[in-house]
Amino acid sequence: MAQKKAGDVEKWLSRPDPATRLVLIYGPDRGLVSERARRFAVSSGLDLDDPFAVIRLDAGEVESDIGRLHDEVRMVPLFGGKRLIWLRNAGSHKALAGAVKALLADPPDDATILIEAGDLKKGTGLRGAVENAPAGMALPCYADDARSLEQLMESTFAEAGLNVSSDARLLLKSLLGGDRLAIRGELEKLVLYCRSQSRVEAEDVAACCGDIASASADTIVDAALIGNIDRMDAQIGRFTSSGAAPFLILSSAMRQFQTLSGMRHAVEAERRSVATVIASARPPIFFARRPVMERALQGWTSAAIASALDRLQAAVLLTRKRPDLTLETVRQTMIALAVIANRQASPRRA
Repeated sequence: MAQKKAGDVEKWLSRPDPATRLVLIYGPDRGLVSERARRFAVSSGLDLDDPFAVIRLDAGEVESDIGRLHDEVRMVPLFGGKRLIWLRNAGSHKALAGAVKALLADPPDDATILIEAGDLKKGTGLRGAVENAPAGMALPCYADDARSLEQLMESTFAEAGLNVSSDARLLLKSLLGGDRLAIRGELEKLVLYCRSQSRVEAEDVAACCGDIASASADTIVDAALIGNIDRMDAQIGRFTSSGAAPFLILSSAMRQFQTLSGMRHAVEAERRSVATVIASARPPIFFARRPVMERALQGWTSAAIASALDRLQAAVLLTRKRPDLTLETVRQTMIALAVIANRQASPRRA
């Protein structure tokens, strides 16, 4: 099968197979699709501003005149040389899928076809045509997971010659959302903010990136921690409509409840005040989130936190068994946690 798993895409893009004549880059994260398509185009070695070497087309236009794609691919350049046919905004276009299947059955020698598409169903239409062809390659793009986000951060800071403290790194990962273009924009903004120094600290991240993603996974979990069901449900809708993967909410919830567990232990076993525990938290808690964390730390008992972590673990397992129910599982789990928060005893004073 001519396809790669999401975790293997970066490796393939670093050394594309020269025998591949058509590359389909698809997925719900349009920012990541666009970024990887440009990366592949750059790797072709062609001048992307040369209209004779790089032909840019829109899938809608091609669908209404499917012969145009065939003509562009089979055209013999006046001065010879390789060409790139770059097609954007592809989706469930039946004529396009048929044309791609025909082209892959008799691939061109002097042209490479690059297609950007949205989320496509497995084994059908355009995706099916590419995955079943030896000369094609299908590359999925989903919202950044922890590993790909780490790679993006490393490469961005390395290019800028910046070192990053562990506290800054953890705080930044907790703030960043799920859209690739938005993430890259925030990283570039942070690099510019720190241009006169050699090291990025947590204070720099808080000052520069504190306004990231009002509908981030952490804001959803914050609403659940204090039992604000209406706000939490609205934030889930905004988060998923932006193209972010729902499972990131569970990841954020696991991380926050694990943090809360350690903080609660410090309050109960070490007899430290809530204010002291929050002030000494590592990574540091962004100042705008401190009232939420203080309320959560006072309201959630160690037993309730442990129960919440068990519930989250069960939800994660269910999403792996039934990925088609991921959004429903996430929403029901978070609502259950918010209900538990509302049932907690009145805020504790520790």
